[in-house]
Amino acid sequence: MTNERNSEQVTIIGARLIKDKYTSKLGDQVWAFYEQVAVAALDVQDFTLADLCIDKLKTRFTEKSLRFRRLLGMRLEALGQFDEAQEIYDTILQEDDTNMLASKRQIALLKARNKEQEMIDALTKYLDTYYDDHEAWLELCDVYLSKHLYDQAAYCCEELVLLQPSNHISYLKYAEILYTLNHLPLAFKHYCKVLDLCIDNVRALYGLQLCASKLLTSTQVNHVSDLHALATERLLHVYKKEPAESMKQLIQEYLSK
Repeated sequence: MTNERNSEQVTIIGARLIKDKYTSKLGDQVWAFYEQVAVAALDVQDFTLADLCIDKLKTRFTEKSLRFRRLLGMRLEALGQFDEAQEIYDTILQEDDTNMLASKRQIALLKARNKEQEMIDALTKYLDTYYDDHEAWLELCDVYLSKHLYDQAAYCCEELVLLQPSNHISYLKYAEILYTLNHLPLAFKHYCKVLDLCIDNVRALYGLQLCASKLLTSTQVNHVSDLHALATERLLHVYKKEPAESMKQLIQEYLSK
């Protein structure tokens, strides 16, 4: 089995292997197999298969096992029993506050229940331990954006840029937040970085064009006029490939202002 989240396929293959008694050939890997199949089965609401796998793990690791209890929490989640699931994750984290998988389930559950402030607190605590989890930084950034906390969202993007310096999406998100905060010179710089990593990225070209149009009379940034002209030229070039004449005309009129 792989770590790919393809629950339907994992469930079908897992059920077939269990039915054909192939699990006896897996040795100690059988427990990881049961765990992955249980998670996949819960994803597709196959509670019969999920319960079979969870019972196998319960027999092997007992009810005290954090591994078993996390799966029990996920089963309760799948049944819509969110309060009970939350209680299980809380007790796991009381015993082991560095349990990554339980922390992730707790955060996902808080998100599903729209408990934004509690989710922020949980993500912040999680990132204190697992600083290099870029997905968690991205999740925290999105929560801050939903609450219009742009300075905090910008901080998250700074961490994302440090963790993934070649990912143009992180730079683009950061540039757009900086533009919203009216930090135009810094936004201008990061839009340029996006285009360095991903030529003709339309959102970055628009961002660069907008920043440059507001910085034309500024002495804070060099080559503003040249980059404004370049962004305009590249946008027109991109939209020349579009078949709709009305779209091209609208773009040309906008860029000519």
